[in-house]
Amino acid sequence: MVAVTNDLDAAKPATRPANPHFSSGPCAKRPGWSLAALEGALLGRSHRAKEPKARIAEVIERSKAVLGMPADWRLGVVPASDTGAVEMVLWSALGPRGVDVLVWESFSKEWATDIATQLKLSDVRLREAPYGKLPALDPVDPSRDAVFVWNGTTSGVRLPHADFIADERDGLAICDATSAAFAMRLPWNKLDVVTWSWQKVLGGEAAHGMLALSPRAVARLESFESGRPLPKIFRMTKGGKLIEGIFQGDTINTPSMLAVEDALDGLRWAESIGGLDALIARSEANLAAVAGWVATSGWAEFLAEDAGTRSCTSICLRITVPWFTAMDAAGQAKAAKRLAAILEAEGVALDIASYRDAPPGLRIWGGATIETADIHALLPWLDWAFAELAIELSHEAASPPG
Repeated sequence: MVAVTNDLDAAKPATRPANPHFSSGPCAKRPGWSLAALEGALLGRSHRAKEPKARIAEVIERSKAVLGMPADWRLGVVPASDTGAVEMVLWSALGPRGVDVLVWESFSKEWATDIATQLKLSDVRLREAPYGKLPALDPVDPSRDAVFVWNGTTSGVRLPHADFIADERDGLAICDATSAAFAMRLPWNKLDVVTWSWQKVLGGEAAHGMLALSPRAVARLESFESGRPLPKIFRMTKGGKLIEGIFQGDTINTPSMLAVEDALDGLRWAESIGGLDALIARSEANLAAVAGWVATSGWAEFLAEDAGTRSCTSICLRITVPWFTAMDAAGQAKAAKRLAAILEAEGVALDIASYRDAPPGLRIWGGATIETADIHALLPWLDWAFAELAIELSHEAASPPG
């Protein structure tokens, strides 16, 4: 559904997105969501009591089912969103083997920094690429660990496959899938650790992470003793054995039962519309809508140079007109922020400025909770706002200094 603008404002597009929430995290709630979805939340209860613990376990089981996760994998709710889930594994499992890190955007760069300068591992190899590209996907040595994101949340570039990971390997494949899970099909046979957060594709609330471990990852955790001091929220083993309770609803720290209820609501919605296939189809339809517009926009292009690597969730655009590209970096950043501010002032798109470390432009979330009708309604507003920006900047250039 799309809301109609006031007829008196004829210079602006005729329709507005019914939902202007295009943030890349926390992301839009599911269609039709309201606070009534949380009425069954077990508030004021201990998360270790029977019923609350069962709700947490339900999040785990429904997540595994929707994602098609293998039955022998463990999945747990952990602290500190996707970041916490990734850090738990880096600090607990890395060390016995060399590590290859694929870096092509902000968060993969953060993981590389943590591995090399915080953990101070000596045998670390980086495969790097600038924003808009992927590093070479040559096969990773199967004797080494590999760390990578599946989808570059800040670059809009995703992996097209995991062929660079061997089926038969001694190393672990550690995948940050926070803006990919529930919108892209993950090849579980190629992965050993997968992480994400509730706040992305299903539109849940922030602060909670999900950590999935293959049997091989569990074997590493139970056999490797790093000697590093680990804070309580990172500890997944005791006496050389996995703490199984973490993966059965007995969380390390206290979760929000309100957020748990919201996560369940998102999962039930996902099931009701057809599960993973439907979630992927919704996200891909959103990307296709933007792609159709980009092909004729005349001023914007995808940051992802290869069409086969374009994200269907974090859709990143760059501005390509000569007067913009002729600006210095500071000028480009200021102009791109102003473009996002114009859209926000109109109430048609909130929080779509590019990530602070990314090239200046726009970032539109296209995950499954976004209606494609809202994407279509937004696109003419992008053209209108860009024209407004050009007028503003031309007036500034014509104004005398002082």
